[in-house]
Amino acid sequence: MNPLEITATIRYLVPTGDKPVYIASTGGADAAMNIGADFEEHTVTIHDARQLDPAASLDRQGFTLVQHRTLVQDFYRLEAVRQDYEREICDLVLAASGGGEALVFDHTLRSDSREVRGERVTREPASVIHNDYTDASAVKRLRDLLPADEAERRLQRRFAIINLWRTVGSPVIRSPLALCDAASLGQADLVASERRAQDRIGELELVAWNPEHRWYYYPQMSLTEALLIKTFDSADDGRARRSIHTAFDNPRAPADAPPRESIESRLLVFYD
Repeated sequence: MNPLEITATIRYLVPTGDKPVYIASTGGADAAMNIGADFEEHTVTIHDARQLDPAASLDRQGFTLVQHRTLVQDFYRLEAVRQDYEREICDLVLAASGGGEALVFDHTLRSDSREVRGERVTREPASVIHNDYTDASAVKRLRDLLPADEAERRLQRRFAIINLWRTVGSPVIRSPLALCDAASLGQADLVASERRAQDRIGELELVAWNPEHRWYYYPQMSLTEALLIKTFDSADDGRARRSIHTAFDNPRAPADAPPRESIESRLLVFYD
């Protein structure tokens, strides 16, 4: 057995036929998920994605790990260098995805430490299995972000939404991300769920248990690495269209492991 292959517990939705409602937190020490639904825990094997050969890709598994040395020194002061960082990650995502243009539209800082969240006013890890967009909400997000005429033009061609996730501090030991191989995901596993935030209402996908799911993680991600996660792809030609994912408690994390501190950035990617 690979020494970094682990057994861990992750949380699946219990479908009831009703549409779940997820209320996004606003950040702070007490930030916590608020979802009107029931969940059940399942123990799964989570494989070391670093051992995949060939390496995971956006179009096969729906995720990939890339090397990236950012010029950002302090992500808690990102606003001062935001334009420079967004240029960096647009170039990175376009190179990895084969896209022609990209637009960054969101940055979210998270921590599994109550103290860090209180000090930094950040959000909690997303610790239920989910995908950030349904087909309908991905289209709506594009329309919300672009002028009407440009949005309609963009919708005539392929587009995707890709998340870039990275640590902003120590290597990730506590609360890493588990990612499901898109080839093991069935459409019937996905449950459209309402997502309510302060400024808008959208949709995400929660996930019902399927023993066929194949789970992976990247042990001890460092500051020089970035994880790309495809959360939507309008192409319906057999390639991965989404990768469900979740934070999980790493049973091998030592008691004195540093807290997880991370940032995820979301990008619209347009193809020629």
